[in-house]
Amino acid sequence: MQIQQSLAPQYRLLVFLVSIGFFMQGLDTTIINTALPAMAQSLEINPLQMHSVVISYVLAVAAFIPLSGWLADRFGIRHVYIAAIVIFSCSSLGCALSNNLNQLIGFRILQGVGGALLMPVGRLALLKLIPREQFLAAMSMMSLAGLIGPLIGPSLGGWLVQYTTWHWIFLINIPMGILGVFVSFKAMPNLRELKVKTFDFSGFILLMLAMVGLALGIEQIAVPNSSLSFSLTLFLVGGLASLYYVYHAHTHKNALFRSKLFKHQIYRIGVLGNFFIRLGSNAIPFLVPLMLQIAFHMEPLMAGIMMTPMVLGSLFSKPIIRPMIQKIGYRTFLIANSLLLGLCIASFALTAADTPFWLRTLHFFIFGILNSLQFVSMNTLTLKDLPQQDASSGNSFLSMIMMLSMSIGVALAGTLLNIFNGIFDGHETALAFQLAFVSLGFLNILSTWIFWKLPKNQMI
Repeated sequence: MQIQQSLAPQYRLLVFLVSIGFFMQGLDTTIINTALPAMAQSLEINPLQMHSVVISYVLAVAAFIPLSGWLADRFGIRHVYIAAIVIFSCSSLGCALSNNLNQLIGFRILQGVGGALLMPVGRLALLKLIPREQFLAAMSMMSLAGLIGPLIGPSLGGWLVQYTTWHWIFLINIPMGILGVFVSFKAMPNLRELKVKTFDFSGFILLMLAMVGLALGIEQIAVPNSSLSFSLTLFLVGGLASLYYVYHAHTHKNALFRSKLFKHQIYRIGVLGNFFIRLGSNAIPFLVPLMLQIAFHMEPLMAGIMMTPMVLGSLFSKPIIRPMIQKIGYRTFLIANSLLLGLCIASFALTAADTPFWLRTLHFFIFGILNSLQFVSMNTLTLKDLPQQDASSGNSFLSMIMMLSMSIGVALAGTLLNIFNGIFDGHETALAFQLAFVSLGFLNILSTWIFWKLPKNQMI
């Protein structure tokens, strides 16, 4: 209520509109994880092969984020925002009507394109249309919608699967999309830039090749009927495209992300930390609901409810982040928290079907705290010292890296799970999950070395 009072009435409908998009994307990112086993059964697919449904969406979001700002400047904020909602909603309908895995993956990619435009363009609309003194209130209201999506997503997904069918996890996007389109015409003017620089399509293609090659190269390793040489080829293409983009960023005057951006030491360390630390932690919301349902035979609704303590832990951590960093500094905080987070990820291997409810809840709650502490502190550190002229580009690149890390993290988790499950011929599924958790936790602990390079005097 306080947020609404501090926000001028003429901006409330606009913030509500942007919140719809933020909520849709936040919900869609989390609601699907609980539904994967039911979807696999319906499509007659091994549930341990369903990680491609998650990867295709997140990878599409990562790939198309760099295009969002240019499209909004070129064609107008309202036109692009409406297009994003329409793409997202129509592809959601396509997902619900899919009859096989390939169709579902295709529509998930389209859904990711819509999702890639929703949040950045909505945030841009607030930035351009709302006065600076009102901006914090607007962002706070929008962030609330972003928290509600992940909070209810797993439980709602479990409920829909258990009492209806998995198709409804996509169909619920349609009424929200229709509402968003109608509100857009009333609340969002079609602001556009008079002069728009030429878009760096060659750099955009290189980045897409790099992201798709690296993520799918890992994902294809454990896919049946896929050769190791094909996976290595994909990985090689991704690596070469990444290297060539480094050259491109240094020589192309309109490059999406110029090489000078990475001359800032703190930003460079922050980006590396965001990428590697997130590989393990981003895989947890994918792995845990699968483990609870496949290995421990938990009902979908209860599996979804069990994810709620993670979100509550994230909310609990918000007030304590700043005082902790002020007391010990970024370097010490990030080293310590990265180690604790890695140990917490590995400790999911200790959970079993008969683990007491209270202990499992506490475990997930602690993970939510550590995960949120890590993400907020890394993001703040990465962007805090960037010069004004590099802030927009730096933020876009960081957003892309975060989504890329999520896609590669889920791909890595799915690959590890299938490799370990194959070693035991499918007879020790719970052990396969446990070994995957230990591997991801160890990777997180190894990544701690990145923050050793931070100066010791980095404070808020």
